[in-house]
Amino acid sequence: MAAPFVDTAKITVRSGNGGNGVVSFHREKYVANGGPDGGDGGRGGNIIVQADNHMSTLMDFRYKRKYTAGNGSDGAGKRCTGKDGENLVIRVPKGTVIRDAETNEIICDMSQEEPFVLCRGGRGGWGNQHFATPTRQVPRFAKAGLPGESRDVILELKLLADVGLVGFPNVGKSTLLSVVSRAQPKIANYHFTTLFPNLGVVYVEEGVSFVLADIPGIIEGAAGGAGLGHDFLRHIDRCRLLIHVVDVSGSEGRDPVEDFEAINAELAQYSPELAARKMLVCANKADIMEDSTLLDKLRAHVEAQGLELFVISAAAHQGVRELVQKTAQELQSLPPVTVYEPTYVPRPPEVDTSSEVTIERYDETWVVEGPWLQRLIANVNFSDYESRSWFDKILRQSGLFDKLESMGIQDGDIVSLYDLEFEYQR
Repeated sequence: MAAPFVDTAKITVRSGNGGNGVVSFHREKYVANGGPDGGDGGRGGNIIVQADNHMSTLMDFRYKRKYTAGNGSDGAGKRCTGKDGENLVIRVPKGTVIRDAETNEIICDMSQEEPFVLCRGGRGGWGNQHFATPTRQVPRFAKAGLPGESRDVILELKLLADVGLVGFPNVGKSTLLSVVSRAQPKIANYHFTTLFPNLGVVYVEEGVSFVLADIPGIIEGAAGGAGLGHDFLRHIDRCRLLIHVVDVSGSEGRDPVEDFEAINAELAQYSPELAARKMLVCANKADIMEDSTLLDKLRAHVEAQGLELFVISAAAHQGVRELVQKTAQELQSLPPVTVYEPTYVPRPPEVDTSSEVTIERYDETWVVEGPWLQRLIANVNFSDYESRSWFDKILRQSGLFDKLESMGIQDGDIVSLYDLEFEYQR
């Protein structure tokens, strides 16, 4: 039994924490005053997302929802830096769009081969070797590592196909795909035979080919959630060209014009941009047509809208070659497959500064530590002016500077916050 097709998943990812720095002093026979030699903690592992051409579904994420990278190791004496945490590589099908679960904004479109760092590991804490100065030769403190990033994301697979087959169930889309490519979709004479999208590569001639997607049959109300079409309309978002397959045989007593307009209405309701995309119309099952007036009526209706109609029989291989050649010709003048630009804008986290911090004084150095400070520093880009200004604003609003002044800090004293040191100025 084939595995079910899964094209959306919500997962939680967390990068590794940085390792702690260590307090250590050089101890060796005949070496006096060896000094501090505590090493730094290792950096936490990153969460990396990699597109995989051999994956076609998000089935792997159906049961496993939490992904965590390795933590960095603590430092050691003799200035030994701890081992970095192991990166965790998450493989997804090519074409997967990663969204922020809270805002639904696009973080990255995995349509390229390049890996993407989704969460960066926490920086390792400094060992006491960094805190030695001419006036502080025996620093008996080190810094803890910073926590890694954590976030909830939604994985959404949008197939990378040049052409999408759309139409009501049982109009012959799967048969057409099997005839023009080597794909082997399930084919049967009942509605909803196709339960998930199928892809096939169509080779036209030497050096000319395109990817064709067979989308499960759309019914009226699909854009509102009816039938299977609602779940899979997203897979034709990227398609550069649509082939609208209509049954003109009359075998089910349907009106081809009404079917044609009903599907177009669903496309427009789902996405006006999608409804305006270039389209070829394909009148299928012409070999078993019972009433030729149905075809004439559809032809007049389609051509009045400036569209081209192809009369074919996929099962009998009639007219299929002309349709394929025209499709390849149209694709030459159409823009490439859509790649979605990121819309996610990192926002400063909400930091609860109400909890207490610990402040210890070592000569002219004031060592400040606290859980909310860890989170704050982990989210600051100190190379960016606005980020630094936000950092200074949070520290002042928290009352930290007032507390330091009440404890006697002087201008020029060093304030040490994890892997950050600065001179205090009122």
